[in-house]
Amino acid sequence: MSWGRILLYTISLLMVILIVIKHELVYYGYVQAKGQLKIIIDAKPVQEIMEDPAFPDSLKTKLKVIEDVKRYAIEELGLKGAKNYTTFYDQQGKDLMWVVSACKPFELEAYKWGFPFLGSFSYKGFFRYDMAEKERDKFRKKGYDANIRTAGGWSTLGILKDPILSNMLDRNVGSLADLIIHELTHGTIFLKDSLEFNENLATFIGNEGARLFLSDRYGNLSSELESFNIRIKDQKIFTAYVLEGTDRLDSLYNSFPSEISHETKLELKHKTIEEFMAGSRELPFHNKAYKDFFNDFTPDNTFFMSYLRYRGGQVGFEETLRNEYNGSLAEYIVDLKTQFGR
Repeated sequence: MSWGRILLYTISLLMVILIVIKHELVYYGYVQAKGQLKIIIDAKPVQEIMEDPAFPDSLKTKLKVIEDVKRYAIEELGLKGAKNYTTFYDQQGKDLMWVVSACKPFELEAYKWGFPFLGSFSYKGFFRYDMAEKERDKFRKKGYDANIRTAGGWSTLGILKDPILSNMLDRNVGSLADLIIHELTHGTIFLKDSLEFNENLATFIGNEGARLFLSDRYGNLSSELESFNIRIKDQKIFTAYVLEGTDRLDSLYNSFPSEISHETKLELKHKTIEEFMAGSRELPFHNKAYKDFFNDFTPDNTFFMSYLRYRGGQVGFEETLRNEYNGSLAEYIVDLKTQFGR
């Protein structure tokens, strides 16, 4: 038998063993790849959409905004992603992807899923809702806090060509610019096994980059920039309050003596969260939506962990930008790319 044939048989045997041992991971990867490729294959060139007389002019304007934001992010901020957002996928009003997160019931410690080559993540995405439900329920049976949320956008980290999703066009200009710059940041700067750093950074650059874009495109006195600044102000008030609530929960969990019952732990946890929810309605928000945020939603540990993941490090990034780069986001990004660029 030739060495080439022996090598082929060996590789085939190893693949079979991998599939048997890691069949759930292999199947998950297959479903994810299938869902991602379907969107990419079915997406149409933006130019084709722009030339379609049946496509509303109001949405064509949003497509032009995305092109402007992308150009600004690449040329002025130094982000990558020239091939992204050149195609359009019509969701037909449906959600495309769901994200599951899980957290220990009396510890602010998120469960982490490991993925080959990419590292570990404290959430897991699905293109099928039934699979997301199954994953959530598996963790709830183990006693974890576990929840599902929809994903408004995502990045393939430069591996594939990310399309514009039709639901993105429901956003106003500031929110749309924030989202596009956030996702382009993921494809430009990535630190393996550090989801909190990656998400906090993308959130920070998304906010700052959108503000700079709106100022450049519409002017410092524009309604677009004013609206965005008000939104960010409310967001910061809410985030600071959530992080305070996170500290309160953490202190509560750390205070539990070893002999305390599970039922008593739950009672104290729920009381702390109820007090947190009530206090949020007294905050000085401009947008009523924040005051009504918990009207039909009760947070658990996954909610508080998501704010640590996406916004817990914002102050540190703001101070670095101001003190070390004199407010120049582009210069900050140059150094970040040198350290953590893809």
